[in-house]
Amino acid sequence: MGGKSPCACCKSLRRRCSKDCIFAPYFPSDDTHKFATVHKVFGASNVGKILQEVPVHQRADAASSLVYEAKARVRDPVYGCVAAISYLQNQVSQLKMQLAVAQAEMLCIQMQAEPAGPDLQVEFPDDKSFFLQENLPRHLNLASSSTVIHEDSLKRDSLFGHDAVSSPMKCKKN
Repeated sequence: MGGKSPCACCKSLRRRCSKDCIFAPYFPSDDTHKFATVHKVFGASNVGKILQEVPVHQRADAASSLVYEAKARVRDPVYGCVAAISYLQNQVSQLKMQLAVAQAEMLCIQMQAEPAGPDLQVEFPDDKSFFLQENLPRHLNLASSSTVIHEDSLKRDSLFGHDAVSSPMKCKKN
């Protein structure tokens, strides 16, 4: 960038910034903190090698990814961005469980609305840790419920477009 201010990398390393500096498009001179974080974690030489190996049309994404990973590593030196990924996977798992409980509750309510039939019970899957009682809504006490839904009587498509029979809870007639 001859004549203009050097990029954040060249400014940090106190060197002259050439026209074809690989860092200049991704680490501008007005955002030195971004490069400082990446440099601290990966080193300028490694970042330069990574950017050179990536096709030109993907370098901006690669630089952004390096910045994100470096910031995550500074925040959590042991796990880095894996900690964020694990947290999000845990949230997805909890939301899937809540969805399954809500679908089971809907099925039980639908079955109670049907004409009187035999007593029903809810049967839990073998992995009982999947449904922890403290995670269930207070108004839904499946452990003491006397409702079971027969698999054959279930419609294959629930309101959400999922197969109702494949939900974690199975219901049978006594």
